[in-house]
Amino acid sequence: MAAQQSSSSSFLSSCKDYYEMTKPNVVLLLLLTALVGMCLASETWISWHILLAGLTGIGFLSSAAAVVNHVVDRRIDSQMARTSNRPVPKGKVTPKKAIIFASVLTIVGYLILELWVNRLTAVLTLAGLLGYAVVYTMYLKRATPQNIVIGGLAGAIPPLLGWTAVTGEIHPHALLLVLIVFTWTPPHFWALAIHREKDYARAKVPMLPVTHGVEFTKTSILLYTILLCVVCLLPYLIGMTGIIYLLGSTLLNVGFLYYAWKLKFGSTEKTAMQTFKFSIIHLMVLFVVLLVDHYIHF
Repeated sequence: MAAQQSSSSSFLSSCKDYYEMTKPNVVLLLLLTALVGMCLASETWISWHILLAGLTGIGFLSSAAAVVNHVVDRRIDSQMARTSNRPVPKGKVTPKKAIIFASVLTIVGYLILELWVNRLTAVLTLAGLLGYAVVYTMYLKRATPQNIVIGGLAGAIPPLLGWTAVTGEIHPHALLLVLIVFTWTPPHFWALAIHREKDYARAKVPMLPVTHGVEFTKTSILLYTILLCVVCLLPYLIGMTGIIYLLGSTLLNVGFLYYAWKLKFGSTEKTAMQTFKFSIIHLMVLFVVLLVDHYIHF
């Protein structure tokens, strides 16, 4: 009995490690933006099988990219307080097993999209995986302080994937949703980078606070946040959304601007992390507001 309990506990612990490698919180946020892309692509309710297959396939491939990131960044992760307890650097999961897990997720996810959604969505999602796991993680992250600006495109495409899953085509409105996430990514990630600047310096990762200093990074966050506010106005200005979105996005953007301004001109030790946390709320609620605006018209 004791042996069975020990075996069961070990299995559950192993499942937890594999689940952690998929970065579930990040993937859930990506799936929210994909879901909104799906809904905005149609004036009617989405077919349940497209909804289920689309989100499952996109989720599997996004999770696979996260697992590859764990493997490639295991040396960096071991030197940073925030990531040192991840399964691969701690030796709980070997790199070989992690890559096999990522490969299974990739194959299954791609087949789901190819067979039950459409080829365009399958190819674009696979391209997003390669962009994040290969171009960003293996090269850009170690090559340039603009890594998150260039590599952020891979993490910005889920709204487009949701749109193509429903329509089978690329639409300017979907690209505008991508632009919002793309513009949001640098101030979001640089706020975390300021908070973990010493960790990145120790791991020799050329993040902007390490290469150009914290003050320069704070200025960049403020400027990008102003740009984000302008970009977030575009859906209303082109008639894509209504007054609910305008009011909701304006309130959220004012909040983001407040934190970016405080970070630049009146920060404390906690301000960078507060800005990072609010940025997550900003994007999440912004896309919920897009959804509400789509179904409730004034």
